[in-house]
Amino acid sequence: MTARAAAVKLSEAAGAALQDPRRHRRLVLVIVCVALFLDNMLYMVIVPIVPDYIAGMQKARRPTPGTEVSTLQLSTPASVSANRGNTSESPTAATENEDVKIGVLFASKAILQLLVNPLSGPFIDRMSYDVPLLIGLGVLFASTLLFAFAEDYATLFAARSLQGLGSAFADTSGIAMIADKYPEEPERSRALGVALAFISFGSLVAPPFGGFLYQFAGKHTPFLVLAAVSLLDALLLLVVAKPFSAATRARANLPVGTPIHRLMLDPYIAVVAGALTTCNIPLAFLEPTIATWMEHTMAASEWETGMAWLPAFVPHVLGVYLTVRLAARYPHLQWLYGALGLAVIGASSCVVPACRSFAPLVVSLCGLCFGIALVDTALLPTLAFLVDVRHVSVYGSVYAIADISYSVAYALGPIVAGHIVHSLGFAQLSLGMGLANLLYAPVLLLLRNVGLLRRSRSERDVLLEEPPQGLYDAVRLRERPVSDPDGAPRSPSGPFEECEDVYNNYYTRS
Repeated sequence: MTARAAAVKLSEAAGAALQDPRRHRRLVLVIVCVALFLDNMLYMVIVPIVPDYIAGMQKARRPTPGTEVSTLQLSTPASVSANRGNTSESPTAATENEDVKIGVLFASKAILQLLVNPLSGPFIDRMSYDVPLLIGLGVLFASTLLFAFAEDYATLFAARSLQGLGSAFADTSGIAMIADKYPEEPERSRALGVALAFISFGSLVAPPFGGFLYQFAGKHTPFLVLAAVSLLDALLLLVVAKPFSAATRARANLPVGTPIHRLMLDPYIAVVAGALTTCNIPLAFLEPTIATWMEHTMAASEWETGMAWLPAFVPHVLGVYLTVRLAARYPHLQWLYGALGLAVIGASSCVVPACRSFAPLVVSLCGLCFGIALVDTALLPTLAFLVDVRHVSVYGSVYAIADISYSVAYALGPIVAGHIVHSLGFAQLSLGMGLANLLYAPVLLLLRNVGLLRRSRSERDVLLEEPPQGLYDAVRLRERPVSDPDGAPRSPSGPFEECEDVYNNYYTRS
């Protein structure tokens, strides 16, 4: 009887929590943060597992030393080359082959994500955010199970690519859902900052988590744990958001968002997307190359190469917290926080090749992650704000553009970085990435007048006389008026004033 009463009270408390709008959106934030944490855990958990696993598969397929090639085969150049590769493949060639396979495997997730995002963004705009998030979690669940039971490289590649498909839906819809549920500043910046902290934590804790369970519990265990987490998160989403209920579907049947190609033509959004790509290039290019450089330069042990990135979690969270606090007090200076972050990333990237011991390198990597936190935390809310004041407040496509920006960096990193290091050197790679960030920082000056824009009361706000609650709040563009000599109001001038007529004419014709 006591257990039944406790169950009834728990059910009533859960129902009350779901009916309270503030508690409801906090639960949604938890669900999204877990999804982002899970995706980045799966992205990085294979770092200590896959190289050893692929090397084991290579050794298993390699013939024994006593194997001889039949003399009845025709001695064509192709057969001689193939036989030589089967019988006496050099260790260097085998290592290079493994490195290429690992690089392609790591990049396959970002490549597929890059290809799917232009389609997932409009799909999210049309279907709302909860259903695509549920689809993404389901695909991540299937990908994680496939990783757990993969026995060859083709299956690993399929699992990694499938993760990119799930990420294109889960990441984009999750961030868009946060922007929709938190329409006002500084709550929006704070909520997005929490999500970024979970992304960072998942990326940094995944390698030691995966390595520990792989060594002591086998290859299946880390992936089965992550699969269980994704399943629980999907079930919680079904309970909290109720994506297939009639009420949810009715609320989702609201204004259609701006097409993704029109958002890409918006010069302000293009500047933000370029900054997101530029700031993530150093991280994407250093992750696959810095371990080898540390071994050659400072004779670093495997423990040191594995721990080099872990302390960077603290400055990343500090950067998120600092940017959120500054944005709450000075919201019109978001562009400045992003430019400062790019400058810090550039300086830190240039310093990395000069480090000759473990401690200075860790400090440089901490600076790198601190700068990335400044850029991401400042510019992700800026994307939502630009959509609010210049387009329709539907966020799937604009955050698909942000995801494309990240995917460009992480698709190129595992494949291109090694070739650049081999042909030019690690120092030239780091200095080039640092210089790119330093040169892009002044470009964010073009965003300095974005703070002068402000959203108007939406059609729903006028009709229903209630404040916006997210859920596709349609917003018309209304900027702070400035009077012309004849008394007619006009928009404040900005850095893109000359190209604005071209953009608007294209928008009208389309």
